[in-house]
Amino acid sequence: MNRIDLANLIFEKLSLEKDKLKFQFENSDSNIGYWYVDDLLPEDIALKIAKVFPDSGQMVLKKSLRENKYIAAQMNLYDSLLEEIIFAFQDQRIVAVIGEICEIKNPIPDENLYAGGISMMGKKQFLNPHLDNSHDKDRNLWRVLNLLYYVTPDWQEEYGGNLELWPNGLEQKQITIHSKFNRLVIMETHNDSLHSVSPIVFEGYRRCVSNYYFAKSPLLASDKFHVTSFRGRPENKMADLVLRTDTFLRMCIRKVFKKGIKENPHVYKKDQ
Repeated sequence: MNRIDLANLIFEKLSLEKDKLKFQFENSDSNIGYWYVDDLLPEDIALKIAKVFPDSGQMVLKKSLRENKYIAAQMNLYDSLLEEIIFAFQDQRIVAVIGEICEIKNPIPDENLYAGGISMMGKKQFLNPHLDNSHDKDRNLWRVLNLLYYVTPDWQEEYGGNLELWPNGLEQKQITIHSKFNRLVIMETHNDSLHSVSPIVFEGYRRCVSNYYFAKSPLLASDKFHVTSFRGRPENKMADLVLRTDTFLRMCIRKVFKKGIKENPHVYKKDQ
């Protein structure tokens, strides 16, 4: 299937569920708005997407105190279905209906897949609490929405690898959203949208298709530029101290070098 076929199916599903999703979004925690929809695509199509994911050896391993996961954004290296499902979420009909549900005017999809694309996480891998980078790769637009489409069949909540939202900070209990097969999750991104992925405790891989939407204005009037800013989990105070220092130092660098010292490689370079 191509991106138009996939977008047709997604648009039909979201249009059908729109009122319910708007209600879910409006009644989610006011500090981090979110919603999710299950059975986004017909099951056979979602299974095909899962099946064509590359092996871990064909992806980039990002492993540090901040995170431990496999990522990929250079989509022409992989099965074409993966590129088609990613860009189906950038169809203007999809962008518009998601913007309407989230009450965001004129959200802008990211054809560069800056920090988007596909990801995979296996046993003992994780993503520590963090704020996403506030801007696009050229630092012209504000990041406003995070789209996560999970495609691992039979993935149980107790396996880990679930999205965690921390709307009231690390001192309060997080909201856990199961990374359930064929589920699309949408969350706001701003200066207070702290989130993480729980450590995986299962011998298997959790697979995810990711997109971000941007806008000309931030979601919150108080939003300011920031790099991707990591924290340690509540039970790991030492990691939290190290990661907060790491964020401070990277912010100091960005005050001097607006776009960083080197280009972030996590983008889709279509000419390569």
